[in-house]
Amino acid sequence: MPVVTTAATALVIAHIAAGTNHIRVGAGGIMLPNHAPYVIAEQFGTLETLFPGRIDLGLGRAPGTDATTLRALRRNPASAERFPQDVLELQAYLGPTLPDQKIEAVPGSNTNVPLWILGSSLFGARLAAELGLPYAFASHFAPQALDQALSEYRSRFKPSAQLDRPYAVVSVNIIAAESDGEARRLATSQQMSMVNLLRGTRNLTQPPIDDIETYWTPYEKAQASQMLACSLIGGPETVRSGMDALVAHTQADELMVVSDVFDPAQRVRSIELISDVAGLPRPHPARPVPAG
Repeated sequence: MPVVTTAATALVIAHIAAGTNHIRVGAGGIMLPNHAPYVIAEQFGTLETLFPGRIDLGLGRAPGTDATTLRALRRNPASAERFPQDVLELQAYLGPTLPDQKIEAVPGSNTNVPLWILGSSLFGARLAAELGLPYAFASHFAPQALDQALSEYRSRFKPSAQLDRPYAVVSVNIIAAESDGEARRLATSQQMSMVNLLRGTRNLTQPPIDDIETYWTPYEKAQASQMLACSLIGGPETVRSGMDALVAHTQADELMVVSDVFDPAQRVRSIELISDVAGLPRPHPARPVPAG
């Protein structure tokens, strides 16, 4: 693929789940204002039926796109205002059917796919707390409200059927290489992506460059650096100390790692180094999926 993300989230989850045996595979995430809750219930109910106990569904409130694309999706920008109601509607479709229920998601009903709330503001933190759902904060591009959001989530949390205590995930940019210098060079691809976002241009991820100072203006540097403040870039020891410090500071239950590297082989190597630093077992090559 020429890009690092995809809008066809359910399709990619199916592909990954079919090529693996044990790992959980989730959406990080579905921007619910862009979809009818009933359709998402059918999609993720089908995934859960095909891969029982291995599917997670992360939900975001932001449209995640521009007005032109929203029109192409046949969605109204005001749909975001219904996010709490849409989450509850989706949760109901994925839960047990009721005697007087008129519409049932098939597959979907009673699959009870675990829901997560994703957010970059206090709104998502408060909603996740109110509904008793796990919460993931998007500090990989909006770190300013990280501490306050986690505090609000934990202090307001109400236990639910899905979760009896707060469970917080911190999303973080981690780009690892054999040396600090090489990692800093690889990180220029993501820095350029942030600058392009500020410029209102849509480009695919660009190859790294030797000197990022030749690409951005002082203003763009300040803005992009603020957006990427929650980033760990370096060799194994630099990444290790950074991860330890971040977990100690946030008391995160889990880190969601974004390793935005241009070259696929170098991206895989970055993830391998992060896995080694975190003490995780190396994944085995995916077993071929039999045809037919």
